[in-house]
Amino acid sequence: MTRHLNKLQAAFVIARRDYTATVFSRAFLFFLLGPLFPILLGVLFGGIGAKVASDTERVRVAVIAAPAEFARVERARMELAALPGTGQLPLLKAAPLGTDYKSLLNDTDGSVIAVLEYPFNAPSLIGKVSGSDPIVGQVRLILDRAANGPTPIPEIGVIQLRQTAGATRNAREITARAGQALLFLLTLLLSGMLLSQLIEEKSNKVIEVLAAAVPVESIFIGKLFAMLAMSLTGIAVWMTVAISFLLLFAPGLFAVLPVPAIGWPLFLLLGALYYGMSYLLIGAAFLGIGAQASTAREVQTLSMPVTMGQVGLLLLANFAISDPHGSAGIAAAAFPLSSPFAMMARAALDGAVLPHLAALLWQGLWVALMLKLVAAWFRRSVLNSSGPRPRWWKRVEIPSGLQP
Repeated sequence: MTRHLNKLQAAFVIARRDYTATVFSRAFLFFLLGPLFPILLGVLFGGIGAKVASDTERVRVAVIAAPAEFARVERARMELAALPGTGQLPLLKAAPLGTDYKSLLNDTDGSVIAVLEYPFNAPSLIGKVSGSDPIVGQVRLILDRAANGPTPIPEIGVIQLRQTAGATRNAREITARAGQALLFLLTLLLSGMLLSQLIEEKSNKVIEVLAAAVPVESIFIGKLFAMLAMSLTGIAVWMTVAISFLLLFAPGLFAVLPVPAIGWPLFLLLGALYYGMSYLLIGAAFLGIGAQASTAREVQTLSMPVTMGQVGLLLLANFAISDPHGSAGIAAAAFPLSSPFAMMARAALDGAVLPHLAALLWQGLWVALMLKLVAAWFRRSVLNSSGPRPRWWKRVEIPSGLQP
């Protein structure tokens, strides 16, 4: 117990030194101006993500009709979708005759946003739609092509409901993507600095003095948490400026934001916790990788692959939004480096709290394990004064006459 307390005390001293040296410097003021360009990058990624949304994330309309009638409607939709300039038509879902439209609209998967009844006799569209919504015109276009006869299709009657499961899920997916994008943007912006944290200490031999005075684990823990505290300081400044700007120029924006399934207070709390875990997980990996570099040029060479690795983590977590309980969602939540991103989206889509507690414990376990591994790697590869060990393929054979 005493040994662990000494490690934590040494880590706190190193963290306090690094935090003070970083925050109370003139360069930190320029650091606070850094998010201007990444914000534009985040907006660009958000637009691309909206454009490449998969079919499982598009609007679905359930059609209550006989099998033959539904086949005609589906064939007409496919023919129109193949034509240029028709746009993205809603997907259709077959429902047997006699199905209650309420059961379709309130389905737990939230895939249906509207229900079409009596498509050829007296079509009516039920859901969270109005007569001016584009989906009404698209359904009308599909029915006109499916009829393909002299008798025109009667006007579509629209029955607007206040809320449906499909509309709620679509709104929460917006919150899930926005939360993921913000978490990724902050982690991408702030964690990359950990690649060069040990360059100065290695160049002027201070690292050898530190390693002789305190355990290597304390050095890594102190530097990692110092940079986390520095990033949280910057985020506090940015959030204060952003909220003040919105309150002054767009006060009504907060009222129209889609409410996450878990509620705003808990969603914001989980966002802060998942940012901390994401920073510690990715930062521990970056700190270990950067510790192997000896010059700033080597750090610059490493920057590109590690940035692409972060983008890959976001894509893995993004695939899980459409099916958080499926194989992709479980894989993204179980993989430690993508787990914060996947669970951030899950908080917007699912109101269960226990999975988040389990995920935070799982991520904390991996933070401790990764710090242990990178410290051992650093001790073995950098601080080992006995020189590199011979590889098995370069092992020198001793002549038999000289063997003892």
